[in-house]
Parts: sequence; C-alpha cells; structure tokens
Amino acid sequence: MPLFSCQYRDLTRLLLAASMAGAFGAAAASAPATDAATTVHPELWPRVGSPLPPDPVLDARVKALLDRMSVEDKVGQMIQADIKYVTPEDVHKYRLGSILAGGNSGPDGGEYGTAAQWKKLSDAFHRASLQRSDGRPAIPVLFGIDAVHGHNNLVGSTLFPQNVGLGATRDPELLHEIGTVTAQELRASGINWTFAPTLTVPRDRRWGRSYEGYSENPKLVAEYAAQIVSGLEGAVGTPQFLDARHVIATAKHFVGDGGTRDGKDQGDAEVSEAVLRDVHAAGYPPAIRAGVQVVMVSFSSWNGVKMAGNKALITDVLKQRMGFDGIVLGDWNAHGQVPGCTNEDCAAAYNAGLDMLEAPDSWKGLYQHTLAEVKSGVIPMSRVDDAVSRILRVKLRLGMFKEGLPSDNPLARSAAQVIGSAAHRAVARRAVRESLVLLKNNHGLLPLDPRKRILVAGDGADNISKQNGGWTLTWQGTGLTNANFPGATSIWAGIDEQVRAAGGTAVLSVDGSYKQKPDAAIVVFGEDPYAEFQGDLPNLAYKPGNDHDLDLLRRLHAQGVPVVALFITGRPLWMNREINASDAFVVAWLPGSEGEGIADVLLRKRDGSVDYDFHGKLPYSWPRTAVQTPLNVGQPDYHPQFAYGYGLSYSDDGDLGALPEQPGVALDGGRAGVYLVHGKPAHGFSLQLTAANGQVTAVDAVPAATRDGSLRVAALDYKAQEDARRLSWSGPGKASVALTTDAPLDLDRQTNGDVMLVTTLRVDAVSPQGASLGVACGSNCGARIQVGPQLAALPRGQWLRVGIPLKCFRHAGADMARLDRPFEWTSSPGESIVVTEVSLGTVADKTLGCPTH
Repeated sequence: MPLFSCQYRDLTRLLLAASMAGAFGAAAASAPATDAATTVHPELWPRVGSPLPPDPVLDARVKALLDRMSVEDKVGQMIQADIKYVTPEDVHKYRLGSILAGGNSGPDGGEYGTAAQWKKLSDAFHRASLQRSDGRPAIPVLFGIDAVHGHNNLVGSTLFPQNVGLGATRDPELLHEIGTVTAQELRASGINWTFAPTLTVPRDRRWGRSYEGYSENPKLVAEYAAQIVSGLEGAVGTPQFLDARHVIATAKHFVGDGGTRDGKDQGDAEVSEAVLRDVHAAGYPPAIRAGVQVVMVSFSSWNGVKMAGNKALITDVLKQRMGFDGIVLGDWNAHGQVPGCTNEDCAAAYNAGLDMLEAPDSWKGLYQHTLAEVKSGVIPMSRVDDAVSRILRVKLRLGMFKEGLPSDNPLARSAAQVIGSAAHRAVARRAVRESLVLLKNNHGLLPLDPRKRILVAGDGADNISKQNGGWTLTWQGTGLTNANFPGATSIWAGIDEQVRAAGGTAVLSVDGSYKQKPDAAIVVFGEDPYAEFQGDLPNLAYKPGNDHDLDLLRRLHAQGVPVVALFITGRPLWMNREINASDAFVVAWLPGSEGEGIADVLLRKRDGSVDYDFHGKLPYSWPRTAVQTPLNVGQPDYHPQFAYGYGLSYSDDGDLGALPEQPGVALDGGRAGVYLVHGKPAHGFSLQLTAANGQVTAVDAVPAATRDGSLRVAALDYKAQEDARRLSWSGPGKASVALTTDAPLDLDRQTNGDVMLVTTLRVDAVSPQGASLGVACGSNCGARIQVGPQLAALPRGQWLRVGIPLKCFRHAGADMARLDRPFEWTSSPGESIVVTEVSLGTVADKTLGCPTH
C-alpha cells in the first residue's frame, strides 16, 4: 500500500499537478485571499484513522478523570508554559498540563544543561503536578523539548546531522535508529516528549528553517515520517510502544510552513488546496498511521488565514477526516497572531480545534482569560472536554499515571552509560558518512591518501558549533565553543586521527598558511549557525560581500595545492565561484557531533583502498544562480545547476568544467538583521544625526557632526582600520544617532521570540542625564527605552555585546511591523561610546532588562 491514499497517483503526476497549480513558479500568486482560495474540502483529503484499536478501559479512565476535574483543572491542562517563565509552584497552583524548554531555556537559568540538571528540574515539576489534597485527580505534567537532531539541549549528547543531511542519505531505516537513540537519551535526562519530527516540505530555500526539512520531495518526507515516529515512540502494536524507553513524538508544523511566499518564516502559503494536501501535508498520513501522539500547528497562514485559527483544516481535516486522536498543539505564542487574539487571550484558537496552546511567557494571562471564556460559554464545555480528553488519553498511553519520578526511569538511572554512548555515536557517525554529497571530483582527487601531508583549513575545520548549526544547545546555535561539546569530534580532529594512524601528517591552519607545502588541502567553510528568523535570506548568494572563503580557496589553488572544499550548510546556495576554485567539492550539510564520519569517506585506508564511498544524493535542487528560487523537481523549465538526486560516487567520472560565475544579483553584502557592520551602515541603511533643535544631518563620511556640534562621529580602530565609530555628545541638549532605512522592516515575528537588538560597543563615558535606545516608524509609533542606569553599570573601556529584547520595544508601544529606524541612540553632554556593529541576535555579553520607557 503506498504511503499516499490510494486516490493519489505517483510522484511525477503529483508534482506536475502541483506545478500546474502554481506551487513551483518564480513567485506565488499575490492576489488577496478569496473564499474559494480558503475553502477546504475534507472529503478530498486522505482518510487515515488511528492505528490503535479501541480501548474501552482507557476511555473509561479518561471519562472518570474528566468527571472529577474542576473547570480550573481542565483549563490548566490546556496550557503549556516555558520553564524560563514558570515554576513548579505555578504548575501546582494552576494545574498546568505541560511545560516546555524552549531553544534558550535550560535548567538553573541557563540555556542548556547536563543530564543531572535536567533530571532534577523534571523531578521538581513532576512532584509539583502530583501534589493534591482536595480529592480531585492529580495529573502528571508533560515535559516537551525541541530534540530535533538528537537531544540537542543536553550537554554530552549524541548529535545527528540536521534533517537536510538525513534527506541526503535516502535511508529510512536509519531514521528509525536515530529516533530510537534520541528517545533513549531524552528519557535518560528525565524528559518524555520531543517536538519532532519536522515534516515540512521546503519549497524556497531562502527560508531559514529549510535545513529542518528532509527534502523538497514530498514522497521522501512521507517515507521518512513513519520511520522517525516509530523510532521515537516505539512501534504501534508492540510492547515497546510508548514504553519507558520511548517518548511522545510531534509531527510539525501543520500545514504549509515550507510553502510560504518568498520563503518567509511564519509567512503565507499562497497555494491551492491540492498543493497544500499533496505536497505540504504528505508526511502527516504516514505519521498518524505510525501512531504519532501530537501534531503541532504552524505559525504560518494558508492564503491569508492563520493556521492557528483555521478550524476547517484543524478540526474538519486533521481530527475528523484523518482521524487524529492525539493532542493538537499550538506553536510558541502563535495563537497571538490570529485576528482578534493576543498572546494572553485567544478563544478562537481553542474553538478552531487546538487542544493545548504553547504560551511560554504569556501562560498566566492566557489561563485567566481562557477560564473566564469557558465559564461564560465563549469556549464551549464540549470543546474543553474534547481537548482535555485528548491530553489525558496521551498521558495514559505514555503510562504517566503509573510511572514514578522521571529520574526513576531505568535509562535515567544509568544516564552516564546511555547519553553519548559509543553505540549511539556510531549511529551518528554512520549518518554523517551517508549524508555527504560529492558534486565535483576532478582528476579523481578524492579519496585522499592519508599517508601524505594534508593541510586542513577554514573556520569550520575545528568548530563543533558550526558543524551542528542552529537548535544546538542554544536556539540559534551561537555563543558556543568546542568545550561545550564533551565527547564530540570536530571535522579536523577526525581527519587528524586517521591521518596520523596511517603514518601521514595533518596540519590545522585556519587561514591556510603553511611552512611546508601540503600534498592536498581540505578547506572547511560554510554558513554560520542560525535558526528561524535569523536564517531567512533575500536570495541564495553565499555570504554576499564577504569573499574570505573564496579567497582562501583561490589562494591555495593558485599555489598549486589540490583543494578539497568541504561545505557546511543548511541548504543549497549559489556556490559556482567556490566550486570553480576547488578540485573537489563536497556538501557536508550540518553533520552534527561526529566529525570523524567525514574522514571515513574523504580518506583512503592505509593500504590505499577505499574505506567508505559517497552515498548521499541531493535532497534539494541546487541553484544555477542566486535568484533561481523557488527551484523544485517537477516544475516547468526545471534547469538547476545540480538536479535533485544528484550525487557522485568514486566510480563516477567526477570531472566538472568551469561553471558560469554570474550570480544574477549584485553581491552587495546585504544580510537580514544586520544594520551596522565594521562601523559602517549595512546595505540599504544610512547613518543619521539629529540635533536638539531637530536639525538632521546625514553622515556620508567621517568625521561628521550635527550642525550645532552637539554630537560628533569619528572613525576608530577596533579589529581593523576604522571599523568602529566613536559617538561623542558635548551639548547643548539631547542629540540622537540613528540607523535609517527607506524600506520599512517587519520585525513582528522576531519580537515574538528571544531575539534581541545587539550592539557591539565600548562605553567610555556616560552622561549624568541618562541615555535611551529606541526604534521608530515615523513620528509617533516608536518607543524609547531608558538605558542610562544600566549603561552606567557597564565597565568602562571594555568591548561588550549589549542586547535588549525586541519585545521590550513592543511592550513600550512600538509598532514592530514597520520600523524605519531599528536603532536610535539618544543622549546628552558627557556621553562617549564606540560602536562597531548593530544587529539582531540571541547572544549578548550583557542583556538589559525591559526598563521603564
């Protein structure tokens, strides 16, 4: 039986139908949504049904519990709070049904933790949820986390290639093994629920979450869905299903998150119902058949209708037509984007069919409003009982009412032998080997002879954080060093070990310099870590305006050194220049913690024979230019640089002629979320001074000053010549410096998370009259945050990254959806600061709170 319902045809016809519907064009249709465009026909969707047989005993237990619960108990079960914003005492008081650890939330106020820390925290919440003396049922709390490529918030865990790399393996059975390992390491740390797998089908690789999808091909996503779910949860119909060695899985994000216009995160999927069903929902029927217990609904919209409020798709299709009987969960405050809703109040999302709202920092207000709406009948009690029944059903299936403390789980008691074990790391190392894709191998350069002298260069060579990417210990995967990854192996370390074992010499030189000419060089470079928001791109150019990696490849090549380029990336990008500058080009994706898997393939055995051949095939089409997007197999005029499924092996002729080097767009250095870089305004931004009398001065060159001399700008050296700007206030009155743009910025999405406005600066003197940092959108819709006292507390003469959460500006009244000044510093005589960079980020040396405005 094929994975699609029998009413659908083979992949080729499916893709052709989707392309005819407009899913694969250069841009999605831009017409406003109509009733026809948003009408859902449930009868045309796959009929699936729960794979679990009827269980009258379980149903009776659910009803018995429900009958004994108060309205307050029920509402609490329908809310999920983040551990950064909730305490065990809160869980006890409000009877919350679940908690989560978001990307930047860890035990003891950190962003990640050890197994001992996670178990202690989980035990505390579990105990609190069971404290009950009023005769009503004590219901254990669920604990969810984004374990998306292994247990990636756990220090010392086994980290697998990100999903884009797993898509290249074409190995569904491997996905089952990865799910099994991930579940065991979660249980060993006291956690019983993961927000995985991601079943998105990314259609535009400008989307910053493309690496979370297995492929552009819905058939491959469907093939993987059942395997990863059964690995995480155990196989339905066996004693292993949801036993103590497995966890609850979450199929996400339902539906269309990978099909948004221009690849915009949380954007609008402007596609037909047929494309939504056949392409973007392809993974959900097999996941449901495999017994997935939770489906997370997407932030995104379908033809203008927010998914979190789309009753036709959530209730009529997912619950009724597909027969899904588990928990339907909202994403991080996504309900707040439904028209008429806020983060603290959204009856519409519950009435649309969401059973549990993820309200990380807004849970208390949501609880209060939801309770009032249930009591008033705005949310019918029948809807509440359905939601709570589903939550109880999943908890009973997991055996939560008969389990002890999370730390009592057998895997938790032997955590040191489970987490990062040799057997688990062997699975990850195999995944790395199978994921590598060879695009070019001129003159059979690969595999290299390990008995020779090999230079290993590039900033990714000995950088475990970079080889893992986002969603690794921290949300964006930034602010980390190799010391944060005990037991992991960098790409350089793996190469060095095998070369030395064979009698050769490996030399690490990040900048590519050497004293003795090598026989070959492996240059490891690529994208820096990112996650949602931060990863969105305007086009597919690789680091436009920064040719550092290209220059390194060209320099070694010009010196007569055979060059192997090893590209770390979460998606295909326009790389023709880098490919031309290399003799061999390998796509490593984001390989995870086991860097030696790369050496397994790139190096021969000591006796000269091949150890492991290349196995990987492109899971996404590779662009011919930086503007060739969307680009997906099956679309009209499909003409990529490297087609979907391309990938050489050692037996293939790997010679590749020179590729055209016209990107199709100016490589001007524009990067999303960067406003000032090396002391200069980023592309599309200008520096503007405003005197106390309102006179405006555009800064075209430095030095510069306001006309009244109250604010002066001068160049200063930080890490390079004149790569910083000194701002000096000398009076009279207040004066401002701002970064302005003619194209207003929409930072509303970023404001919903933990993104900050980060300024890399040095404080030399502080005005006694105080200072403010603001954002603006015209004359009356911005906000200023008073930072004087917090600025005064910073050390003088020391470079720091100082961050203010974007949500502070929203709370202060700014319209974050249309900013034309994302940075405006206002101060008075006596202040002197030096600034080199202003950007959005999640890592800062000092994070300022939300002071009064």
